[in-house]
Amino acid sequence: MSRRVALALGSGGARGFAHIGAIEVLEERGFEVSAVAGSSMGALVGGVMAAGRLKAFKDWAVALKQRDVLRLIDPKWAAAGAMGADRLINHLNEFLTDIEIENLPIPYTAVATDIEARREVWFQKGLLRTAIRASVAIPGVITPVVVDGRLLADGGLLNPVPIEPTAASGADLTVAVSLQAPRPAQEPASPVRAAAAPQWVEDWRGRLRQVLHTREPKAAALPEDLRIGTVLGLSLDAMQDLIARYRMAGLPPDIHIAVPVSASGILDFHRAADLVVLGRSLTTKALDDAGY
Repeated sequence: MSRRVALALGSGGARGFAHIGAIEVLEERGFEVSAVAGSSMGALVGGVMAAGRLKAFKDWAVALKQRDVLRLIDPKWAAAGAMGADRLINHLNEFLTDIEIENLPIPYTAVATDIEARREVWFQKGLLRTAIRASVAIPGVITPVVVDGRLLADGGLLNPVPIEPTAASGADLTVAVSLQAPRPAQEPASPVRAAAAPQWVEDWRGRLRQVLHTREPKAAALPEDLRIGTVLGLSLDAMQDLIARYRMAGLPPDIHIAVPVSASGILDFHRAADLVVLGRSLTTKALDDAGY
């Protein structure tokens, strides 16, 4: 008899392709997914799986090249986000179709954030693609949407790994896949105390001796290859890692599969093939360690 699994799929942009590998391994080992909840990319992969289109979605994703991703991006530089994501969602209609969430074969929840009311929104009814579009609206990157009068953005803002919607599913065990790996044991979580002095203070002091008046030091230059997407991604990862750890401490899963943030950037959608393989590897190890 197969074991019933409640699956919580986390947010984290392109790293969410690792969810595909995790689901594949669970199915290969005889687990039956009896409920799934997801935030952001977790909502997308979970929804495609619930709709029975995961294999077709994977085939499409692993074939994506960087130029293909750029064609799917809908620039909205003057709007509330860098990308509209409408072209991408429209392209995904092949996988999401017009199916209603309540007609999916398994209970499904897409988590979004009402950024005005500062509360989670759980989509458990209505159009699957509408729920996913709301959940994937990464702040500053993908424009938010208005649904039922609510201004909605990425579910990972408040619930990066949504275990709670599956709590009443009656599953044998809960499996959570987070996309922000836990902090290494040797790296403390406590605040770091640092001086605000620039790293070049000694050089500045040396120059000061050569002049007769004090000058205001110039700020250190940022790395030349630093982009806004990288800054947003790192900032969101830091925030979601902390929130996820606190929330999972209150409602821990039976099995936690953690994909490291170093696996890819949030917009590296052309790296799907590598991320699927990583998801398979991490899930295999987690199940082996748990005796499954």
